[in-house]
Amino acid sequence: MGFVLESADLAASGFRTAPIERMSALIEAHIAEGRYPGAQVAIARHNKLVFTRNYGLARIAPAQPARDETVWRLYSNTKVITAAAIWLLVEDGRLSFNDKVSEHVPEFARNGKRDITILQVITHQGGFPNAPVVADAAWEDHQLLRRLVCDYTLEWTPGTRLHYHTSAAHWVLAIVIEAIAKMDFRDFIRTRVIEPLGLADELHIGMGNTDQKKCAEMYEPSPDGKSQVLIAAENTEAFRKSGIPSGGGFATARAMAAFYQMMLAGGTLNGTRLISPRMVQYVTRNFTGERQDNGMGDVAMHRGLGPHSRGTSEVIRGLGSLAHPGTFGHGGVGSSYCWADPDSGTSFAYITNSKQPDPWHSRRLELISNCVHAAIEEV
Repeated sequence: MGFVLESADLAASGFRTAPIERMSALIEAHIAEGRYPGAQVAIARHNKLVFTRNYGLARIAPAQPARDETVWRLYSNTKVITAAAIWLLVEDGRLSFNDKVSEHVPEFARNGKRDITILQVITHQGGFPNAPVVADAAWEDHQLLRRLVCDYTLEWTPGTRLHYHTSAAHWVLAIVIEAIAKMDFRDFIRTRVIEPLGLADELHIGMGNTDQKKCAEMYEPSPDGKSQVLIAAENTEAFRKSGIPSGGGFATARAMAAFYQMMLAGGTLNGTRLISPRMVQYVTRNFTGERQDNGMGDVAMHRGLGPHSRGTSEVIRGLGSLAHPGTFGHGGVGSSYCWADPDSGTSFAYITNSKQPDPWHSRRLELISNCVHAAIEEV
């Protein structure tokens, strides 16, 4: 069975090929420099897949080249997929973005958290950005998970600051999903988000053991920066199965490009409607204005209810300075970015398998995304 998006020619779809080849040359140069072992890129437009390419190695030892079927750690790109489950519960009439978390999970009210809303959590205004990392034992014991999350304590008054919650906010969303849907949040995301879009072979929030052979392994630079070191704790079967809702997803680049095509098409992908056009419009709004995100280097992140948007700020994270102001998306720490441009109908996914530090990481995202924006022509 073929991919959910039909393939089309890059040039015939309204792209100049020279900037895309420059993008590829940049990625190849990064790999030659030892910045990351491998990468995968996909570009889609108007419900067509117009460019995909694999680069380098998915695994170093034994050497395994990146292939079309390779799935890559999404890190925080996962957050938008988890958010989509919340969007569906809202459209089901079972949840409001303005609901208090404690209305659905009463014990979350502990430690002064009674009045925190779903909207505050999903826009990183909840007040607990540095909550303890959820223990590994809670990955499968969701009673323990719920207790640990409800035990979070506040660092500041909810709604008074904007500070990226690296992992804590989306564990809250996970227990809300389970409280309302009466099922494991991973199963809800799979059956209500991923499977209806036809992406079950290439997008995973909680990966079964049989699919794990397709995973690229994750690395980080050695202390001297001269080699890549396997991140042992993030390359286990248990970790990949956990489906950590803030950063434990895995996907191909083309699956992420397809997900964002769904949003560009007003909530439909290849004839299947997931959410309404009004929902897409709502969740991609800028809910935080030009407020600086204290957890992202004090950049104005223009937070939506899942993705963030470009806006007109001079400095923006990951989407490329040349992006249309309405462009929205999300990134993964030190490794990736995926975005959608509603002005041109273009979606883009760039995923690698090494966590690179800033400032190099942010600069390469700027260069790569700008190559894609520069390639876009009218059709």
